[in-house]
Amino acid sequence: MITKVITFSQAPKYVNGTTKIQAKIKFDLLYGTTDLSPRSVRVLYPALLGNYELKAWSGKETASTTMKLNVYDSYLTYDELKPEIDKITTEAKDGRYIGYQSIGKSVENRDVHFVVLAKDKASVDQYLNEIAPLKVDNPAELQKKLKDGSLEDYKIPVWFNNIHPDEAQGVDAIVELFRLFATENEVAYKTTDAKGVEQTITIPVEEALDNLIFLFNFTQNPDGRVHNLRRNVNDFDLNRDNAYQTQIETQIMAQTMSKWLPISMIDFHGYYKEFVIEPCTPPHNPNYEYDLLMDGMIEQAHAMGKAGVSNTKYDSYLIPLEGWEDKFDDATPSYTSTYSMFLGALGHTVEIPDLNQESYHALVYTGLAAVKYNMDHKEKLFNNQLEIYKRGVSSEDNTKVDQWLINAKREVIGRDRVEGQNFFPEYYVLPVDQKLQKNPLEAHKMVEYLLRNGVKVEQSTEAVTVGNVTYPAGSYVVAMNQALRGFVNTALFNGTDVSDWAEMYAEIVLNFHHLRGFDRAEIRTEGAFAGKTSKVEKVVLPQTTVPGQATSYVIKNTNNDAIKAVNQLLNAAKSVSITEDNGTGYEYGDFVVSAVDLHAVKDAFYLQVVPFDNLGKTRELKQVKVANVGSGQTKFVLEQLGFTLVKSSKDADVIVDDAGKVKKDDLASGKAYIGIGKSALENVTKQNLLPGFKYSQTAGSRANHEGLVKANIIQNSVITGPYNNNELLYVATGSWITQVPEGARALAKVSTDKDFYLAGWWPGNEGLKGQTLAITNGQITLFANDVTHKAHNQFAYRMLAGAIFQ
Repeated sequence: MITKVITFSQAPKYVNGTTKIQAKIKFDLLYGTTDLSPRSVRVLYPALLGNYELKAWSGKETASTTMKLNVYDSYLTYDELKPEIDKITTEAKDGRYIGYQSIGKSVENRDVHFVVLAKDKASVDQYLNEIAPLKVDNPAELQKKLKDGSLEDYKIPVWFNNIHPDEAQGVDAIVELFRLFATENEVAYKTTDAKGVEQTITIPVEEALDNLIFLFNFTQNPDGRVHNLRRNVNDFDLNRDNAYQTQIETQIMAQTMSKWLPISMIDFHGYYKEFVIEPCTPPHNPNYEYDLLMDGMIEQAHAMGKAGVSNTKYDSYLIPLEGWEDKFDDATPSYTSTYSMFLGALGHTVEIPDLNQESYHALVYTGLAAVKYNMDHKEKLFNNQLEIYKRGVSSEDNTKVDQWLINAKREVIGRDRVEGQNFFPEYYVLPVDQKLQKNPLEAHKMVEYLLRNGVKVEQSTEAVTVGNVTYPAGSYVVAMNQALRGFVNTALFNGTDVSDWAEMYAEIVLNFHHLRGFDRAEIRTEGAFAGKTSKVEKVVLPQTTVPGQATSYVIKNTNNDAIKAVNQLLNAAKSVSITEDNGTGYEYGDFVVSAVDLHAVKDAFYLQVVPFDNLGKTRELKQVKVANVGSGQTKFVLEQLGFTLVKSSKDADVIVDDAGKVKKDDLASGKAYIGIGKSALENVTKQNLLPGFKYSQTAGSRANHEGLVKANIIQNSVITGPYNNNELLYVATGSWITQVPEGARALAKVSTDKDFYLAGWWPGNEGLKGQTLAITNGQITLFANDVTHKAHNQFAYRMLAGAIFQ
């Protein structure tokens, strides 16, 4: 490859009659362009990187040298990253504290490298052991100390992050920032003042360390750095998973960030045509204390932008909040930056224009400006974060937030409050008693999630009656008078409808209780659980209880563990039957197994079981081979559920497709086909795989309209029988079924209720009312509701499993 792109631009010749030979060589562009930012190129160039021998010879004379082929001068591969961290640590100035740790392992078992740089270890210990706990427990006390000057020598943490490692300069700029503040005495950069006059800023590093603790998360996605992918190896964009936390990498990030509670979080990205720096356009998430966040974020963004353009060839930067009408919103909590804002951090996504050394420099200088801004405004930023926490602890619903919350007409709408009520409830209660909880397993897992994110959770020590409901002892209680109440509410409130906006950037429906399928109660009675709870330190998942001494049992299809257990038994060639009618204590789509086989799996899964009465219709299941021809996300779900996957459709019994890739010939032999979402519905129509089938969608070709909608579900099907007649279903790709072919059954339809649409972004969603969401004719099952979407819609997994078992 190299010999094809290196040529002589000036032929070799002897110099002035000597034996010295001089020539000029020309390097052509490997891909015919200087723009390496397209993803189609980004996945190619890593294979060429490395050291090469450049050799010239004539007769017996040979000259050679080593040449390194790199993306740009400062690019480090993942394997070069840790040695460079070690080298910088060795070269660091004496006395500076550098704490390296791997904060976790990626999917492919690579270290997530994390470095803490501080003045000394005492500063780190003081922050983690004294200040951070007091921040969330008693922020008012810290504010008092801050005001009277009794809080001495405190430091605030600033977090630098990269989550898309193929947006390459993010990783390398963080390494350079680490090097500068570890090894230099001072760091200088250019900027402009309020009048646009250029000036040079010098940061004395010791002064920076007197005020800040540096947190360097070099890449949140190590495997992506190795394979040069935006996504992780499970095909998940981690910058859409920071709230869902289905992936190990985002779980690691959440646990670490909730430990440190940074004041500022700068996430390095690329490649917009503009040099873009958050804060974002509306609509904004109503759970932010937005007025306090903007008292810093806008100024810091300008400081970073000025530094970025003053030290590079770029001549402008853009702040979406000030430069765009919409399309770059922060309504979703799934970006790293917007997630951090729930912790009270100034959360900035920084987008550079190009994949080259110049954009690398732009990131380094934005980082330096962020450091200077935090140094200069340390007390204000710290006090604002404490004020965010104090509002939570004191249950203050401050109306200063309202001015930032507007509709598409630019009218102030504020938080959606019932008149006279606080926007935030007093408590959320997650019952675990089966009389009040349809899915105890997911309720427990939700508590694990909340604890991982730094949320305080308690458990009732006695029965408590609120209204006409009695919550037994052992119910999980989330008191909302706590520092991170905004994050809790984002996860557990019913969401918002922002369908009036013309454009949104990503999904906003989080609604864990609906998309993970557990019951939660919103309590607005002040002090209802006061003195009747104990702190939860760790969650113990529920265990299977096997009643009686029956020879066979029904595993009720009430949670995803039921699917996992059944697949484990089928994979071990054990006998499992599926119920095809309603019997004593069971429904369509439950499973019948022997007592011996049940006892073999009961300790590995939480199962709800009843003795089988040997009545009713059942059908023997067989182990099926499943081919996923769609996204890696659906593959991830199928693997989680324990299905046997094969690579080729030819070898499969069932084909699952969320990308519209199946071919008519694939189904000629009668294979079962399950299509999920708009692309699959479109493909079925184009290829006429199901004559008489028709579908529709809103707003032309847009595929990311989403909504949580009321739906009516049929009960006499193994696909939907395990669900209630009335449920909430999630659609992510803006589509529905308009015509059910002859011989097919409608499994789920959108309600005709006036309030059928609960939350999301879906202009024109009124056309969805009463429409069909899922159908089956036995061989072909189609879901307009996106049952595997980003592995968050786990409540719907059992529909997918039922279709496979059918």
